[in-house]
Amino acid sequence: MPVRNSNPANQSLKHYKSMSYETLAASWLLKDGWDVFMPMIDHGLKTDFVISDGDDFYRIQVKSIESNEENVFVENKWGNAKIDYVIYFSRIGSWGFITPPFRQSRKRLNAVGHVKFYQDPKNFMKAFNRA
Repeated sequence: MPVRNSNPANQSLKHYKSMSYETLAASWLLKDGWDVFMPMIDHGLKTDFVISDGDDFYRIQVKSIESNEENVFVENKWGNAKIDYVIYFSRIGSWGFITPPFRQSRKRLNAVGHVKFYQDPKNFMKAFNRA
């Protein structure tokens, strides 16, 4: 059994956690039959990955929050970037929300039009198909 002999820096751990949520969402979409494309670098484009059904392409931004409260305010971290969906994961709870990108500086996570999901593939895809 491999054993990790070093502890990553806090900044690295934060990045690893973010990447794990991006990879999780991408894997659930792959399992459902979507093509998933991950950019080598997304600085400035605010696109964590792109999905396609073969004809259309959708840009996805993934965020995680340190809250178990669904009515928290979340910030617009993508500015005016042309993304199609934002997927939020709670790092504390076993839920998340799929939202359209919003232009205001912040918005309630559980606002009208935001679709809640539980962190399992079937429930996520059911929510994604409603978003």
